Amino acid sequence: MRFSANALLFDSDETLVSSLRSVRRVWSQWTESYGMTLEEAMARVQVHGRPAAEIAAALLPADQVAEGVRRLVDAEVADAVAGNVKPVPGAIELLASLPQDRWAVVTSGSRRIAEARLHQVGIHPKFLVTSDDDLTHYKPHPEPFLLAAERLGVEPSRCVVFEDAPAGLTAGRAAGMATIALTTTHRADELAADATVADLTAVSARVMESGDLEITVN
Repeated sequence: MRFSANALLFDSDETLVSSLRSVRRVWSQWTESYGMTLEEAMARVQVHGRPAAEIAAALLPADQVAEGVRRLVDAEVADAVAGNVKPVPGAIELLASLPQDRWAVVTSGSRRIAEARLHQVGIHPKFLVTSDDDLTHYKPHPEPFLLAAERLGVEPSRCVVFEDAPAGLTAGRAAGMATIALTTTHRADELAADATVADLTAVSARVMESGDLEITVN
């Protein structure tokens, strides 16, 4: 399958960076410090793909949210810097084939966490949209992807979104973008996308003479 595009938009966690073990370890310690297990927290609130501040606000008393978020972000950054994350297979190679101004990372995480994880595996995006940006809505709303397209100077319809989570794919479709799903956290039948891959080793890109990007999914 082939796609023609002007820019590629990537989620971070489990799309470019494999951080699931790090996230589970840190979040387990964090929830236990507030007297609950991670499983209990996940039963109360949807965790995957949501900003930490929203999750903390749903789990903690209002007067504990700010401190709780600070502790959580500090712990996630420290765990990433300790080397407990790695690139998703194929991520480094795919990004290396792209001009720096033709791709962006769009994550629901904070800028500190995103940069710590991405930089740890050698990924340094020129364009990065995070929960710290001036956004009114987050995934599954299209606003984060639309902001990335605006910063890249590309029409939304000429962007391809790479995501591992249903919320992110919903956001990409709502933005009018083509979508490619990775089955790094969900089964293929749980992911509605134009194409589905196990990881980024199945994806290649090249710049055509016209200047467009040709994306091939094997």
